[in-house]
Amino acid sequence: MSAPASAQELEPRSSGERPPAARTALRAAGLVGSLLVLLAVLTLSIGVGARQLSPGEVWQGLVDSQSAAHAVVHQMRLPRTLLGLLAGAALGLAGGVMQALTRNPLADPGLLGINAGAAAAVASAGAFLGVATFDGYVWFALAGTATVAALVYAVGGGRGATPARLALAGAALNAALYSYVSAVMLLEAASLERMRFWTVGSLASAQSTTVVKVLPFIAVGLVLALALARPLNALALGDDSARALGARPALVRTAAIAAVTLLCGAATAACGPIVFVGLMVPHLVRALTGPDLRWMFPYCAVLAPVLLLGADVLGRVLARPGELQVGIVTAVLGGPFFLYFVNRAKMVGRS
Repeated sequence: MSAPASAQELEPRSSGERPPAARTALRAAGLVGSLLVLLAVLTLSIGVGARQLSPGEVWQGLVDSQSAAHAVVHQMRLPRTLLGLLAGAALGLAGGVMQALTRNPLADPGLLGINAGAAAAVASAGAFLGVATFDGYVWFALAGTATVAALVYAVGGGRGATPARLALAGAALNAALYSYVSAVMLLEAASLERMRFWTVGSLASAQSTTVVKVLPFIAVGLVLALALARPLNALALGDDSARALGARPALVRTAAIAAVTLLCGAATAACGPIVFVGLMVPHLVRALTGPDLRWMFPYCAVLAPVLLLGADVLGRVLARPGELQVGIVTAVLGGPFFLYFVNRAKMVGRS
């Protein structure tokens, strides 16, 4: 008996499709190009602000402790940029994992209430338990994320969930949890003052200690999510086919929920709930890579920080000398994208 075919080999191919070697080379070149774009956005993020820095000044600020830009770069711009890099990769990859796991093109940590679960847990910890540091926030955020992820999956129908049922379950929990967060903040003046920027999603208060503390959680989540690309490819063919290909559906689903919990919980604890990054990036990436998650996930991890940091820079430029919080900018950008995608899905369904 011949060995079972891989998930990629089972995908239909059109007569005009490029050969596998050409597709691989093209995708690899695209990934390198995406890394170069990310490097440019990282430089822009460090250089743009109340005080403009040229690329040369950015470099001097990074390597020369005697440079006039050293304090600005190391104390303000670099922690903010690194946190945006980590949070963007986490949210983009979490969105890709959720869409693959639920087979729901509208899956997003913000739309399905995952970020709201973390926000509700953090707000409760701050208002009722006096937790005021990332060390304390992160554990509550992880617990809130895991609880809401399980609830959405269960209420949406579990393994028999449809995209519509998942979206409705997520929307209901999202509305209820954000109403709770608003009530807690209004009743607790100290919580309102401490969390008013955090609740809209912000990188402005980033510190180097926060970056160091959030890194292990996001790094583990990233590694786990990337390792799930092949099993999730197999799972897309159905449970029986996945088992024939050597995957264990129950274990894959559990690992995927763990990855989303780590990525969303840590990113939300550090930056607040930022929406639409996990929705927009996988859709844009899928147009470049196709449905193969082994390429889609790395692209998401690279291009999601481009979107998040680009939105952060845009917020600084538009409201100068103040700034718009990055969560507001992503919501403004993501809202029309979401409406366009829903309308496009309806048109495809009618055709």
